Amino acid sequence: MEFIISLIAGAVGGNVAGGLLRNLNQGTLINSIAGIVGGGLGGQILSMLGAGGMADAAASGGMDIGAIVGQIASGGVGGGVVLAIVGFVRNMMSR
Repeated sequence: MEFIISLIAGAVGGNVAGGLLRNLNQGTLINSIAGIVGGGLGGQILSMLGAGGMADAAASGGMDIGAIVGQIASGGVGGGVVLAIVGFVRNMMSR
């Protein structure tokens, strides 16, 4: 469940970053793909660092809202970061 939340948040984060950073915008499809990759990576890295916490909350019998918000935030930020990297690389290659 936490992985799916990270992927969705990453796709949203990639598109939001593309909307805010017009010079790095790659279109909805590439923004979404880069966001999904970044969301997955961001969520997994946060979980490995011990800040994910959603698996522990689910194992104890309940879903913690803080853990869900953390996954959404990490997925969104990860998606935005990967989109920025992809946009920067593609802009440098086109010159």
